[in-house]
Amino acid sequence: MFLKRTVVAGLVLVRQVTAHDSNAIVVDGTSFALNGQGVSYLFHVDNTTGDLINDHFGGSVTGPIPQRDPSSDQRLGDWRTPAVRIRQTPGYTVSDFQYHSFERKSGKPELTGLPSTFGDDADVSTLVIHLYDKYSDVAADLTYSIFPKYDTITRSVSITNKGKGNITVEALASMSVDFPYEDLDMISLSGDWAREAHRQRRSVEYGLQGFGSSVGYSSHLHNPFLAIVDPTTTESSGEAWGFSLIYTGSFSASVEKGSQGFTRALIGFNPDQLSWPLAPGETLTSPEVVSVYSKDGIGGVSRKLHRLYRNNLIKSKFATSDRPPLLNSWEGLGFDYNQSTIEQLAKQSADLGVTMFVLDDGWFGDKYPRTDDNAGLGDWVPNPARFPNGIAPVVENITALKAANTSTALRFGIWMEPEMVNPNSSLYREHPDWVLHAGPYPRTERRNQLVLNVALPEVQEFIIESVSNILNSANISYVKWDNNRGMHETPSPTTDHQYMLGIYKVFNNLTTQFPDVLWKGCASGGGRFDAGVMQYFPQIWTSDDTDAVERITIQLGTSLAYPPSAMGAHLSAVPNQQTGRTIPVEFRGHVAMMGGSFGLELDPAKISEEDKAALPGLIALAKKVNPLILKGDQYRLSLPEDSNWPAVLFISEDGAQAVLFYFQINPLINHSVPWVKLQGLDPKAIYTVDGNQTYAGSTLMNIGLQFPFSTNYGSKVVFFEKQ
Repeated sequence: MFLKRTVVAGLVLVRQVTAHDSNAIVVDGTSFALNGQGVSYLFHVDNTTGDLINDHFGGSVTGPIPQRDPSSDQRLGDWRTPAVRIRQTPGYTVSDFQYHSFERKSGKPELTGLPSTFGDDADVSTLVIHLYDKYSDVAADLTYSIFPKYDTITRSVSITNKGKGNITVEALASMSVDFPYEDLDMISLSGDWAREAHRQRRSVEYGLQGFGSSVGYSSHLHNPFLAIVDPTTTESSGEAWGFSLIYTGSFSASVEKGSQGFTRALIGFNPDQLSWPLAPGETLTSPEVVSVYSKDGIGGVSRKLHRLYRNNLIKSKFATSDRPPLLNSWEGLGFDYNQSTIEQLAKQSADLGVTMFVLDDGWFGDKYPRTDDNAGLGDWVPNPARFPNGIAPVVENITALKAANTSTALRFGIWMEPEMVNPNSSLYREHPDWVLHAGPYPRTERRNQLVLNVALPEVQEFIIESVSNILNSANISYVKWDNNRGMHETPSPTTDHQYMLGIYKVFNNLTTQFPDVLWKGCASGGGRFDAGVMQYFPQIWTSDDTDAVERITIQLGTSLAYPPSAMGAHLSAVPNQQTGRTIPVEFRGHVAMMGGSFGLELDPAKISEEDKAALPGLIALAKKVNPLILKGDQYRLSLPEDSNWPAVLFISEDGAQAVLFYFQINPLINHSVPWVKLQGLDPKAIYTVDGNQTYAGSTLMNIGLQFPFSTNYGSKVVFFEKQ
């Protein structure tokens, strides 16, 4: 078993470093330090045992580290969960990895076949620690990279079989961190379909606690993000550590407080869906985990993750730009349409001022037409009954339209679910062996569909060819890539990761081949809202629940780990399909504007005249705030689970502009109006508020502003300009 222990090392470190500064990575013999502008991560080699020992992960330190109580070294009495478990050829699961050597690299190498952060020499430096088990001839390489300006350390682990027999990697964490003796809380994001990313905070108790996914994807149920915080930590103050796994498959996060009070946090593969065989010479590399430290509370962790992911994870040229307001056909028309009604809906969309029209489910299938969810998936050809001349003439007609009062032509987007197949399809009839299944066991259908086994090269090639053919057939500039069910029966535990390697290959191929297409991920809403997908798709549908009150909780929860720029958030019709609630159109629009991809989910012909009259103004307002959402720093001023007045502030990177979103959920009757205090402003600067009053930043942060509402579901968008 691979065990970690906490003892002492003495290192001299410096503050305020950059990646190309020699102090970003300090090596003193067999002591190592990674330093950011506000973080130090220290470990050393025990010269007697050859083990790596955690020393410190937290705020920047200088000078020698105080000697710790020797009894804190648990050595072989440490029975907590190990970071790796390997079944050797004879069957035992003992490993003894000892320090062998290190490498220091400028910049950051890519992970073969896996998404990961990137950066040049000015952004990031890398340290590789080589470990070796001389008894089994198995090597472990620990790759650490430090992004100093984000106080962020990434790590992945590679296990290589250098022996003569086969081995099996049964468990592998991407990161294992030991915290000293102290009380801690853990924060995670949990939920289900249509209620994703609800924040959960609990005390770390003695024993093992954790969460994960076993559905084959990162899932609606638990997100691959974990935060460890001091019990007194809030949104804006206190120590916080965030761990975000760049992975889309099943995962496991565990936090274990041992009998002596020390706490270990691990995140990586789900061991129940691994059992990865390694023949001699083969290597398994874990997904990358991003670890962030902040002394400025949970919000500090989030803002560092947001900046890193916008600048050093998302590869799309649309990462922080060009998110056209759109209308999606699904909520308005569902499966009930033809070419005429689609073109009519596009014309109505243009009249409202949107600049992107997205054709959702139901446009494909010839022998098995997709007129409901019982057929057609896998047969990616236009339905001849609906589109007699194919998609190209429809796209041509729609892209000839101009958005109201502009010279901007509409762009055309399309929905696809390429990883799925209906049994009622030509594809399944021809290739029933292409779906995930477990030998003779029944093939469980969900939503009348099965999952294609994307681990197979022939399936990867089929998906790439099918999507490419559609994109090459017409002027399509947007793809909504959906995935509407999890994995059930699989051939083996290894299939989950093999599938992920396959789908990453597909994503990389298509996004490289079509760089001018704006790609959007979706999985029944937020079922795959993770950093792995974000590498390729700059935006992800946050939830199928478009109720504005529910969306505040979902969007602010999602923002713990992921930038609002990546969130798809749309204004939908009322009564809402999920909750039946009727909320004013301004409130719905203001909530949707807090996502990077603003849009509409409705049929303009079926909404009230009052709502129709308000939509052009809301679309124009969404365009105005969008640059701040895409590039700005987010401050969660008050949370919906804690307050009747949720409030969110976005500040531009240069600090010159800010926008406040302020909401009232329930009415306030015969009572004083609360004050909302801003954060992140320059206390000495003067700011104009909506171009009228002027206040000092210190006044806005220490006194705040009041916004009275006469009814429930009140909302306000307020702009600030630094003078």
